[in-house]
Amino acid sequence: MSKNEMVQESEDEPLVLREDMVIKRMDPLEGCLIVHLAGYIDTYNADYFHKRMVTSIEAGHTKLIFQCKELTYVSSTGIGSFSSILKLVTSQGGNMVFFDLQPKVYDVFQLLGFAEVFTIKNTLDASLAVFRDGSSEESKQGYPRSIVCPVCANSLHSVHSGRFRCSVCKTILAIDKQGQIFLG
Repeated sequence: MSKNEMVQESEDEPLVLREDMVIKRMDPLEGCLIVHLAGYIDTYNADYFHKRMVTSIEAGHTKLIFQCKELTYVSSTGIGSFSSILKLVTSQGGNMVFFDLQPKVYDVFQLLGFAEVFTIKNTLDASLAVFRDGSSEESKQGYPRSIVCPVCANSLHSVHSGRFRCSVCKTILAIDKQGQIFLG
């Protein structure tokens, strides 16, 4: 059996995609998967990872939790896969959460501006609470919301916190989770 084939020893055992990607189903939460990541997600395996996650989402698993304790590197291609997965899962009413991020991986998320886009928690319990509460912190803070560009007064629509470019004046805006707008 090749490295890329899925192996499931029994219904009680986790689904092993590869030695660096393991999926565990969470029975207390319908449609929830915990994905244990290890090693790298880069140009060489991001496509494989993305396809397996899309298959899981299409099967009805729209609550994804990524345990990243052993994930040591994510390239921009890997971040692109996560972004695509987030877009797909939210379009189906779900969400995804990361926990146990290594500082080096968190720094990549932050450097590329994705620390504000992705939901990141410290523990599994905090990650599960995102789904048990039925809403994310941002939806409690009033997202989506309309904002006004402080430079040109153009009205913009924001569905989450993060960094955005005004469509009129091209100014880069940062919006925090409370909805405050900053330049740059």
